[in-house]
Amino acid sequence: MKLRRSRSVVALALAVGLGVPLAALAAPLPPHDSEAQRVLAKASPAVRALDARVRERSDNGGRPFAILDKAQARLYVYDPNGRLQGAAPVLLGLARGDDSVPGIGERPIAKVRPFERTTPAGRFDAKPGRNANGEDVVWVDYDAAVSMHRMRAIDPTEHRPQRLATPSPADNRISFGCINLPPAFFDHVLRPLFTRGGQPGGVVYVLPETRPLQAQFAALFETPRAGSGAAAIDARSAARLQLARRS
Repeated sequence: MKLRRSRSVVALALAVGLGVPLAALAAPLPPHDSEAQRVLAKASPAVRALDARVRERSDNGGRPFAILDKAQARLYVYDPNGRLQGAAPVLLGLARGDDSVPGIGERPIAKVRPFERTTPAGRFDAKPGRNANGEDVVWVDYDAAVSMHRMRAIDPTEHRPQRLATPSPADNRISFGCINLPPAFFDHVLRPLFTRGGQPGGVVYVLPETRPLQAQFAALFETPRAGSGAAAIDARSAARLQLARRS
């Protein structure tokens, strides 16, 4: 069985007890809501730095986007205008690392070794879709069989619901590389944003854990040359940010 052909399971509905605001689990946060600002204030410096760069440079291209902080096992989801819509804990690949093993998406699950169960870092064009069992997912890297989906109780001995519910990210490494979300968060926050519109999908930024942030996202952190197109985009973004502060 290939990774994308995972076993059929019953997704557990988790809406409370996960250490995040109920609004972030069950419904989008209101635009410019103080709760959104509070959530971002508690995010890691890496999340805040990437958040600023993405919005300043409009790198999401007018699409919804998400930032995954692997170190904190936490996902932040934004609308196309860069407004935070919610945050939630997630389960990640068992192994620490920022690259997928070549060809792993075609590998039978039984032949994936523990140290190969990584969640890759980088910028991904994510698309909604379905796996071989008919479950709806958001593909992050289809070739590597990495997707975002509802948390699945695959093996009771793995204690996935309990891992997701603890306040510490230390026990959130358990998957084969896929990103497991609280089902209510997937259904009410992520899925609606990434499946709507004429061209569904969005951008997913997965923060590295073995490389510097600036090295992983070099294009976002490089200084634009004066008069370049990137510089002009930055100037327009800065003007929009100033206008937003006054409104």
